[in-house]
This record gives sequence, C-alpha cells and structure tokens, in this order.
Amino acid sequence: MRQVSVLQAKTDLSRLIHSLELKREDIIVIAKYGKPVAKLIPYEETPISKRIGVAKGKFTVPKDFDAGNEEISAMFMGEGL
Repeated sequence: MRQVSVLQAKTDLSRLIHSLELKREDIIVIAKYGKPVAKLIPYEETPISKRIGVAKGKFTVPKDFDAGNEEISAMFMGEGL
C-alpha cells in the first residue's frame, strides 16, 4: 500500500494507474493534509458466468406468486387505505 497526496495523485495519475496495472501496488491511498480520503485500487471484472444463474435451483416460484398483485398495486396508488 502506498500513500500519495492529492497534488501528487493529480500530477502522476497515469503513473499510479500504470503501477496498479503492473501489480507493483495493490492499493494507492490518496491523502489530503496527511489524512486518507480515497483509495485507488485495480478494477477486477467479475466474469459473467459467475453472476448469471448463481441461484438456479435454490428457489422455487410459488404457484400463487402473482396472487396479491392487484392489492399491492392499490397500495402503491394510495387506494384502500
């Protein structure tokens, strides 16, 4: 982990990003008057295959799933209060 000032971050942003890309740094903390205010971290994209279908087979939709739609709609519209 490396800490830099806001001025240094503004001046050397490209270099800091390059350090993250090359994995020379894992986290760069940006500080204002010596106090940490932000973190610069590498972007890690989550593969789509890990997100889509993660709940497959873990949930069964009940047959009466839509049973209360009209009542819920009325509540949102302020009717029947």
